[in-house]
Amino acid sequence: MNKVEILKAEKNVLDIKNDLARFAREGWESISEDDVQRLKWYGLFLRKPTPGFFMLRVRIPNGFATADQLRVLSLMATQFGNEVIDITTRQQFQLRHLRIENIEAVFEALDSVGLTSLQTGIDNVRNIMGCPVAGLHPREIIDASPWVRALNQHILNNPEFVNLPRKFNVAITGCPDNCLHTETQDLALVPAAKVIAGKEHIGFNVLAGGKLGSGGYRIATPLNIFVHPEEVVEVCAEIILLFRDHGTRESRTQNRLAFLLDEWGEERFREELVLRLKRPLESAGQDKRLNEIKDHMGVFRQKGATMNFVGLKVIVGRIQASELYQVADLAEKFGKGEIRVSPHQALIIPHVPDKVLGDLLEESTLKNLLYAPSAIQKNLVSCVGKDYCHLAAIETKGQAVEVARKVEERLDLEKVGPISMHWSGCPAGCGNHLVGDVGFLGKKAKVDGAIVDAVDIFVGGRAGPHPKHAVKILENVPCDRLPQVLENIIPYHTRAKMHPIKRKRRRTKSLKTVKPMTTDQKTVSSNKPFLACI
Repeated sequence: MNKVEILKAEKNVLDIKNDLARFAREGWESISEDDVQRLKWYGLFLRKPTPGFFMLRVRIPNGFATADQLRVLSLMATQFGNEVIDITTRQQFQLRHLRIENIEAVFEALDSVGLTSLQTGIDNVRNIMGCPVAGLHPREIIDASPWVRALNQHILNNPEFVNLPRKFNVAITGCPDNCLHTETQDLALVPAAKVIAGKEHIGFNVLAGGKLGSGGYRIATPLNIFVHPEEVVEVCAEIILLFRDHGTRESRTQNRLAFLLDEWGEERFREELVLRLKRPLESAGQDKRLNEIKDHMGVFRQKGATMNFVGLKVIVGRIQASELYQVADLAEKFGKGEIRVSPHQALIIPHVPDKVLGDLLEESTLKNLLYAPSAIQKNLVSCVGKDYCHLAAIETKGQAVEVARKVEERLDLEKVGPISMHWSGCPAGCGNHLVGDVGFLGKKAKVDGAIVDAVDIFVGGRAGPHPKHAVKILENVPCDRLPQVLENIIPYHTRAKMHPIKRKRRRTKSLKTVKPMTTDQKTVSSNKPFLACI
C-alpha cells in the first residue's frame, strides 16, 4: 500500500480532531507527517511555501451561502489569517495563514453559522458542485440543489465515505447552460428527459470517470443511465462505494474512478452497479443541455416577476476579507441575504428587486467586483499558484491578470468575442486549463541561459455536450512574452472557430485562414526558446 493507505489503516482519520488542543499547546512543529496528512480530512493544509501556517478549505455545497456565513469567513480571515480569501473552481472558500493555535476557535465560528471544512481534502468526496443559480434560472430543467444537499448530508461524517482510494469529485445540475465542467468530474448528473409508459419524466443522465489531473483530461463516460430525482442519493452513493471497494490503492497517480472504468468497461460497471442496487436502471434519456456555455455573470432576470440576480466576477478568484464582508452587506441590503458561489470564481447576489437594481450597480464595491467584466476578464480563471501551493511551478494569479490586461490592449475584443483563459500552476489542473479556450500550464524554462517562469499553451478545450480535448500548440513560452504571442494566437483560436457547432460560420475579412499545423510545428523542443516568429 502507498503511504496514505498505511496512515489510514493505523488510525481513524476523523479522530485527528481530538488532537487539535494538543497541537495548539505543543506547536505546529510537533505534528507528525502522518498527522499533517490526517488534518486534510478537516480541510487543513500545512503548505510548504508558508511553514507554520495552514490553509483552510471550507465546504459550500452547490455554492449556496448566506450573508452571515460570509461575514464569519471574513472575520476569521481578518482575526486569524492574512485577510486573503480565495474562491476555488469547486465553489469553495480557502482561508490562508491560519495558525494551529487558532483552529479550534475557527471551527467553532464556522459551526455557529452552519459551515464546515470536513472532508474537503485528500481521499474524500469533495465539495459537491451544482448550478449556482439553481432555483432561480428561468429556463432550468430541474432545480437539483435539494439533491446536492441530501447527498452532502449523507456523505459527511459518514464512516462509509472517509476511506476512498483517492479524491472523488461530484457535480449535480439541472441547468441547461453548462455552467459546470461536468465532463471533468468523477461523477456528474446532468438534466435529461425520458418518456416512460407514455409520460415524460425529468431527471438526470449519469456521466462518470472524468478528471483533469493524474495524466490529463479524461472526458467523463456516459453510462447510459437515467436517474429519477428520488434515486439520486442512492445511485450516487453506490457508485462512490463501488470506487471505494474496487478502486486501486497502489499508485496514487493511477487510482481515480477513470482508471477503474477503463479497466472494467462501461457494461461491467453498469452491471456491478445494478447488483449493488438490487434492481434494474433505466437507460439514458434525452440530454436537455444546450450547446452554449454560460457562467451567470452579469445582470439576469430570475424566476418571479421583478426579481434579478447579479453575478460579480472576482478576478482570478482572490478577494480581500473586507470585500467579502461588503458583499454580505450588499446581499442583505438589496436581496434576501443569500450569496451564490460560481465555479467561474464569481459571487452571485440573487433576489434583487427591479426598484433597487440600479442602486446596487452604483455601489462602490462593484468597482472591483465586476458585473460587466470584459470578454477576457469574465472568463479568466487561475489556480492558487506557488505563493501558497508547493506543487505550482509559477505564480499564476498576478501573471494571469497582467497578461489579460496587456492582451486586451492589443486585441479588438469585439472581433474576437468571448474567450476563456485558464491558468494552472501544475499538471494537477486546478485552474481547469484543459477545458479553456486557451489554457496555460505553468513550468520553468531555460531561455538565454536563465531559468524563467514559462507556460505550455493549450487551445480548444471544452466540457459540455460536445466536449473536446485541448491541443498543446506551444511549449516553454516565457510569461513576460505571452502578450505578444497571444496577440497572434487568439484571433485564430476563438471559441467560434474552435467549436463551430455553437454558432453559424461567418466570414470576416480581417482574419485569414490558417493551415493546420504539422506535427513538427505543434510544439517547441524543451531545449529551445518559444517560436518568436509566431
